[in-house]
Amino acid sequence: MKKMIYFQIFFSFLIFIAANFYLGRKGWVFIKTVIPKISVYLYWAMFIFIALSFIIARLSKDKVPHFLEKLLNILGGYWIAAFLYFIILLGVIDIVKLILGIKRFEFIGTKTLQNIYFIFNIGALIIVAILLVYGTYNALNLKTTKYSIKISKDAGNLKKLNIVMLSDLHLGDIVDKQRLSKMVIKINELNPDIVILAGDIIDDYIQPFIDQEMGVEFKKIHSKYGVYAVFGNHEYYGGGVDKIAYEYENSANFNLLRDKTVKINNSFYLVGREDLSSERYSKSKRKTMDELLSGTDKLLPIIVIDHQPVKFSEGEKAGVDLQFSGHTHNGQLLPANIVTKRLFENDFGLLTKGTYNVVVSSGAGTWGPPIRIGTSSEIVQVELEFKQ
Repeated sequence: MKKMIYFQIFFSFLIFIAANFYLGRKGWVFIKTVIPKISVYLYWAMFIFIALSFIIARLSKDKVPHFLEKLLNILGGYWIAAFLYFIILLGVIDIVKLILGIKRFEFIGTKTLQNIYFIFNIGALIIVAILLVYGTYNALNLKTTKYSIKISKDAGNLKKLNIVMLSDLHLGDIVDKQRLSKMVIKINELNPDIVILAGDIIDDYIQPFIDQEMGVEFKKIHSKYGVYAVFGNHEYYGGGVDKIAYEYENSANFNLLRDKTVKINNSFYLVGREDLSSERYSKSKRKTMDELLSGTDKLLPIIVIDHQPVKFSEGEKAGVDLQFSGHTHNGQLLPANIVTKRLFENDFGLLTKGTYNVVVSSGAGTWGPPIRIGTSSEIVQVELEFKQ
């Protein structure tokens, strides 16, 4: 299994290098036309630095000054997005060039064709620049997505429950305390009964969370039953899981549910699952849904938080009424959502299967590129109604 994973990583890296080399050569032809005297060595040194800046940022964690690490992360993030759209646009241009070559439009003339290609390249550059600017604005524009769901179970004296859920905040140097403060204001405006954080609260490392005192912001959340959180895959990526758990529980006042079930107000159960990544990084199996629900009264509503939207059949068979997930970002960058739709039964929005409901959020923050195109940063509000 490990050999297969290493092979996939190696093969993906080769594709990444080949694609960057393709873009680098295209860029050199364009730059040389615009700036004829530029040094080829200077160009390739700058291109390679930009193309690898995101990887360099990760590898140089805590080894370079913090401002430089942040700069590399931002530069690398934007390059990932630019890389995607340059590949698409320049690929289309090359297909057009191929067609024009096959059709032999001799009446156009070689010089005219070269001018057309140059204009196409300028157009691609402008389009990518516009996408990056728009995507940055769009990522910062936090929206509220509302769902109304009915559960045909009695919840005692509780007839309705106003749930506010966020996932994939990816708090760190890019999605910083200022962004978090705006999220908290929006959460409180929704007057929640309970707040759920469905994993990937931080972006790998807890230190920016500590340095910026983000826990103080979370303590400003007002909700009747408190704030409940689970880990996502990114809580495991950076290591230091115990330290992350300590900060979540003590600095931010989260009720952290790690394969744990709690009964709230004698009205409903809330189940927080360990992320699937825990099995790879901690080498321990997470509990099954049946184990988590052992001893519960299944006549009461059951709400599950599971970061990754997978294995829905397990929750459906166990009698779960509502599940909250994130992880997918809804692709974050169009057309990546085509991939997420193929990978997940429900990659975004509300899926209902009989009495089993699954809400998957596109996330409140971003990973890598600090932009969103074709998707939205969102807070999810679910107005839950129980049997009267």
